[in-house]
Amino acid sequence: MATVLHMPAVAAGATELILSQWPLAESTEFAKADTIAVVETEKAQVEIEAEADGTILKTLVAAGSTVEVGAPIAVLGAPGEKAGNVEALLGELGIAGRDPEERPASGHPENTAGTGRARIFASPLARKMAKDAGLELEALNGTGPDGRIIRRDVEAAIAARPAPPVPTEQHAGRPVPVSQPEDAPPAQNFEEIPHSRMRRAIAARLVESKQTAPHFYLRATCRAEPLLDLRRRINEQLPAPVSVNDLIVKAAAGAHRRVPAMNVVWSADAVRRFTTADIAVAVATDSGLLTPVIRDVDLKPPSVVSREIRELAEKARSGQLPQSALDGGTLTVTNLGMFGVEEFAAIINPPHAAILAVGAVRDEPVVVAGAVEAAKVIHLTLSVDHRPVDGVVAAQWMNAMVEMIENPLRILA
Repeated sequence: MATVLHMPAVAAGATELILSQWPLAESTEFAKADTIAVVETEKAQVEIEAEADGTILKTLVAAGSTVEVGAPIAVLGAPGEKAGNVEALLGELGIAGRDPEERPASGHPENTAGTGRARIFASPLARKMAKDAGLELEALNGTGPDGRIIRRDVEAAIAARPAPPVPTEQHAGRPVPVSQPEDAPPAQNFEEIPHSRMRRAIAARLVESKQTAPHFYLRATCRAEPLLDLRRRINEQLPAPVSVNDLIVKAAAGAHRRVPAMNVVWSADAVRRFTTADIAVAVATDSGLLTPVIRDVDLKPPSVVSREIRELAEKARSGQLPQSALDGGTLTVTNLGMFGVEEFAAIINPPHAAILAVGAVRDEPVVVAGAVEAAKVIHLTLSVDHRPVDGVVAAQWMNAMVEMIENPLRILA
């Protein structure tokens, strides 16, 4: 019996998503847990898996379309079932016929009745972006399914537009630049890059964080030699190297275990305290910053934590990170040390209660027993949401973090 597949609510708070891909064609059978659709959230692409064996009888929206959460996107049937009369089937299921603009391209342009023009297939989002940018759809090269124009095609066309020519006037048979009046506005020397959904989402979340979460900051300097020595000894035994950041993530989980009052998030009705140490790690991608969450960090050896961070970072950069990997956690670790940054303060990633900014390992003078000596140090800056966490609790956590780094065998305990 035919059933309707609705656009799932795969991201908290999302009201619409992009149906980015149909991996299976109509009339194709699938097995339970097979990917039958791919949708794009503001942060990642999410694969929609089949809950049971079946057949794709009819897709109701084209790849690249923006769809409201809960709207019908396909009709599914039992294994071997045929679609039959599509319009009658849609009527039986209480679904209106599909808007012609939402039909996928057949691969051959069709003439629009009475106009003599070939109908151009494009997603609603691509049409709006092209209109806003003053682009004609006829001039765009579609790279979506069957030549459909999608968002990336419009973005590519905008980026490829040549700069406007400098106006000239004829003088003595030769073109010369037109003089600009003194009060004329300066020539534009910039390129506008349209906001992606992810960039808009990141901007909105950061503004929300600074407006709603009262930040306060704690700073500490750690001796790094013991941590570097532990890393060297671990890597002598492992085929894949463990990074300094991997050990810092482990140390943060250990500090959560020692100061559980920091392992919290703020909600409208209560402070939620968690029993697992789930730590998010900031990953830079071409589209923006993502923060996949490593689960149960305190219970895993450094090699496992390191492997999971690498795997999630690769998925984030390739656009294959599932939404589930972005949910949860109470603290983010962000590290700019590899770029030589000594120290910085980061904005909290909501709904987390804190974010730890890690600088580079540096040689600096330190005072030991009244004498100055050279040492390798790391600067840490902890940004904290004052609603669920008081200053004393944050200071206790930072003290535990410093002790973990300077006595790193505790990381392995």
